[in-house]
Amino acid sequence: MNSGPDRTGDTPALVAQRVSKAFGDTVAVREASFEVERGEIVALLGPSGCGKSTTLRVLAGFEQPDDGVVQINGEIAVGPGVWKPPERRRIGMVPQDFALFPHLSVAENIGFGLTDGHRAWWTRPVRRLRRAQAPARVHEMLELVGLHDFAERYPHELSGGEAQRVALARALAPEPAAVLLDEPFSNLDQNLRASLRLAMRNILKAANTAAVFVTHDREEALSLADRVAVMRDGRIEQIGPPDDIYYRPETRFIGTFVGDANILPGERTRGGAQTELGFVVLADLPSESTGQTVDVLLRPEQLALKPCRDDGPGCANVISSEYYGHDQVVRVRLRSGVEVEARLRTEVVWHPDDPVDVIVLDDAIAFPR
Repeated sequence: MNSGPDRTGDTPALVAQRVSKAFGDTVAVREASFEVERGEIVALLGPSGCGKSTTLRVLAGFEQPDDGVVQINGEIAVGPGVWKPPERRRIGMVPQDFALFPHLSVAENIGFGLTDGHRAWWTRPVRRLRRAQAPARVHEMLELVGLHDFAERYPHELSGGEAQRVALARALAPEPAAVLLDEPFSNLDQNLRASLRLAMRNILKAANTAAVFVTHDREEALSLADRVAVMRDGRIEQIGPPDDIYYRPETRFIGTFVGDANILPGERTRGGAQTELGFVVLADLPSESTGQTVDVLLRPEQLALKPCRDDGPGCANVISSEYYGHDQVVRVRLRSGVEVEARLRTEVVWHPDDPVDVIVLDDAIAFPR
């Protein structure tokens, strides 16, 4: 199994350069640029209407951009005077509803895009083929997605997770340069999503295929992707590894969108910022002069609590605590009235009205106010 993207070659599997697309007066995508290496998984993450699905459709060839270039394995698919239709792009697509053919078996669905001469293999006179007669590539895909015993079943006999894996196997069967997935978990039960995310990541890594998937779910993006591109109003605001996106967001929007965030007013000083919680070291120190008013972003897990000794005016007070067994989220009101959340282990259980001191554990990020 491949553990990461293949960066041995000079040519990325998929390149988008300054891609733009408008529908009438509405600009859906604004100069989007990114690359995807073979074996790499990139998430397009953003709120509804940010342009992520339109970007995916442009890559697939379902929408023609107003401007920009799309390259697949070094060849231009979209550009000045160039337009390749979807069937000539070597792109695999997994739609939200999986779009399996109800009258075809699992093996026949997977083999739908494979050809035997000039005909799809399943259109031979005896269409109801047994596993022994299916092409080797179909067998290979069944093994890859862990459905080798499901070849003769039909879509209505599958669970949501099994149908998803069949759709992924069908997209991978023709050995595409890249696979595009549109909200791949949106039709699945919430309880299945975590395990299926891991299964999908393992399948894509084993196939060593470039993949781009669209989601508005930050957990899906951070847990599945090698890099995350956060979109807002048609633009890619930041692209990078999940930990960079989470702990080193470049804009306040990204900081609050990709995870729970506490925002505290502060004033820049040498090496950090002075806040109600005391001096906080800044991970990426802004270039502006000291004395600037800033908003300091701290994740709940970057805060700790300890009992306040005298229950005096310097103490904060616990408002509420949500206990999850493995951890707890404690909401605290500071002296100024500002409320913050701390995500803590459960050795100590906190209760409403407990007086506490709030301690900052790690470096923070600040944005000019």
